Amino acid sequence: MTNNQAHVIKTQLPNPPPPVDVLLKHVRTAFENLKAQDIVEIDVRGKTSVCDWMVVASGTSTRHVKSIADEVVREAKKLDCQPLGVEGEREAEWVLVDLGDVVAHVMLPRVREFYALERLWTVGDEPPEPEQY
Repeated sequence: MTNNQAHVIKTQLPNPPPPVDVLLKHVRTAFENLKAQDIVEIDVRGKTSVCDWMVVASGTSTRHVKSIADEVVREAKKLDCQPLGVEGEREAEWVLVDLGDVVAHVMLPRVREFYALERLWTVGDEPPEPEQY
């Protein structure tokens, strides 16, 4: 006899959720474990209500991008933190892992250059350079 019940997937953060610094550490660990390139952490507090931090990194191929994102999910699960969402796994040119307060973006270099998330989220962080006459 087969079980016809739907498989329920936990899609919420533990209560209370892990502290942001702990989430960041685990994302960093995942990126470093799988040799992600050009890792950048962006503090977006006060700029968006979606998350507090974005962590952006590059992979060398679609397989590498997917593997890095999978490692982020594994690291999150160590904290009993099931991602709220994982997007882009099929194409694996840009995979987003939503961990609530921290969102990880793993991208191919050409996709990362095109979307320029670092520039988008850091505009206005530095004072403008004085104009030269």
